[in-house]
Amino acid sequence: MFNGSFLFASLIWGSVGVAYFIFGKKQGSGVCMIGGLVMIVISYWADSALVISFGCAGVIAAVYWLLRRGY
Repeated sequence: MFNGSFLFASLIWGSVGVAYFIFGKKQGSGVCMIGGLVMIVISYWADSALVISFGCAGVIAAVYWLLRRGY
């Protein structure tokens, strides 16, 4: 279950999620905080590196889209 690509993807995307959460907390942006938490949860619960990568890329796109719309 724990192969190298899964562990690496989980480490990278979990770190990006923590960065999003910290950035959102400092800026007062709930969208970034929630996006960061979702990325952290995806990196814990997903079962493959591909699922983690697609899920977190989708969260990044959703956060970008929401911020561009003014949320």
